[in-house]
Amino acid sequence: MHRSKAAVAAALLTALVLLPLAVAPVAAGDSKDKAKAEHERIVKYWTAERIASAKPRDFVRTDLGKFEPKAKPVQPPPAGGVVKGASWSGAGPVVQRTGKVLFTMDGGNWVCSASAITDGRGTHSLILTAGHCAYDEVNKEFATNWTYVPSYDTAPTFSCGQNTYGCWTATPASGGGLVVHSGYANAGGFNTQATIHDFAVAIVAAGTRGTQLDALGTYGIAYPAISTGGTVHSFGYPAQGRYHGNDLTYCTGPTFNDQYNGNGTQTWGIACNMTGGSSGGPWLGSFTNSAGTATSLNSYGYSGLSNMYGPKFNSNTQAVFNRATTTTGNSIVN
Repeated sequence: MHRSKAAVAAALLTALVLLPLAVAPVAAGDSKDKAKAEHERIVKYWTAERIASAKPRDFVRTDLGKFEPKAKPVQPPPAGGVVKGASWSGAGPVVQRTGKVLFTMDGGNWVCSASAITDGRGTHSLILTAGHCAYDEVNKEFATNWTYVPSYDTAPTFSCGQNTYGCWTATPASGGGLVVHSGYANAGGFNTQATIHDFAVAIVAAGTRGTQLDALGTYGIAYPAISTGGTVHSFGYPAQGRYHGNDLTYCTGPTFNDQYNGNGTQTWGIACNMTGGSSGGPWLGSFTNSAGTATSLNSYGYSGLSNMYGPKFNSNTQAVFNRATTTTGNSIVN
């Protein structure tokens, strides 16, 4: 029995519609291979020369800069037990849970700091850093070539294949991504609004050696977790002035409000002389050599003051974290 032309056309149309379903598994495999290739491309991008020439993306307020203090900043007297910047000699988990960030933004290569935070994901891990170490608030673009290197001070001769723990990349093409809040993304510059929302979470898949970052240990995160006067330990890799960027450095002491920013109660301060490169490093409350909770992070400073300032973690921080636990790719949270 001969089929009509209409019936034959209908049959061909059905076959064409069903064809993509037949090749979907191949596409998924290709996607995984492409993510691995992109990860390897980024790792190779960060040569020793590029790392050496990368600049800290940090913000310091001056009378002539983007921030105008309401009055001349006054240095608070240091409290007992304060450490304003010293090499961390305690070893332990904090070394492998804290690292250096390398990224490209606005045509240049930059460095910051970051830390691994606890998450419930089985296929990805999460890294806490500053918003300005993930997103260009002026050009409204996410960072590229974003790479995290834990325990950076154990790898002064840089090689992701040879250093202590390897590297993790956080770009959509490599299977990861960066998440920031719209309060930061829409600030239009590094201003008071930006400082209040200066936090980001990076999503990373397996690292150089095919393992999850969680295996090195993580810190919890809380919003909020401290009040004025609460003691924190701040960690980072400062790379300017007296610091060279290859040594995990810490400060510790009580928090106080930055009276010169916004309404005077919107961001935290601690006595700390860490310099550029430490941005994004964690402020850990209830810290011991093996435990701690991320409560803020290194964000900005004032010229002439030996203080570090950071955002107050809140529901907006939680929204960024929650988004990072359920997605991949770059994302701006409203």
